[in-house]
Amino acid sequence: MPVQFVDPCVSRTKFDREIAEYRALEAEYRSRGWLLLEADFPGVLVAMAARQLPVPAVVTGVRFDYTNYDFEPPSVQLVNPFTGEPYLAKDLPTRLDRQMEGPGGIQVQVGGQVVPMVSAQPYMQWYSLEEVPFFCMPGVKEYHQHPAHSGDRWELHRATGAGRLVRLLEVIHRYGIAPIDNLAINLQFVPQVQGFHSIPPP
Repeated sequence: MPVQFVDPCVSRTKFDREIAEYRALEAEYRSRGWLLLEADFPGVLVAMAARQLPVPAVVTGVRFDYTNYDFEPPSVQLVNPFTGEPYLAKDLPTRLDRQMEGPGGIQVQVGGQVVPMVSAQPYMQWYSLEEVPFFCMPGVKEYHQHPAHSGDRWELHRATGAGRLVRLLEVIHRYGIAPIDNLAINLQFVPQVQGFHSIPPP
């Protein structure tokens, strides 16, 4: 549990600003499949649904922790929207894949056309499938705490609004929700026999 060392009034005021910004357009966000479930300082929980599907599906929850904001960026985790428990890497409902062109502008020929080679680069990162992955993006606490990003300090992004609630939700929606274009449901009915009753002859 993070410790609040910044004046709570300062962090709470900035937290309230994030929630007010969201509430101002809440109906629009709901129409996109964003559902604000909790907003109690310093935490926010948003469920994100694939609204574009014939049968809309809740894909993931996103938990934000704005402790010490904005001296520190918020913590962001993909969580089960029903329990609030963070997903392990092996259970992630989405990796937030973005399409990246190959190094050096490598191109391949497909069907007579030359196209750039692309690969999926996930925003969600992990070392083991049994651990909780982290959202690898500037403006997120886990990104800036990672040793590989020691040269990309939060202070370089703080003034750009990188840790803002709506901005981070936009990224998660763009790479984790919007690309979902189909839904497959497999149903298997298993009959259960609860007792045997003979039927008398007519």
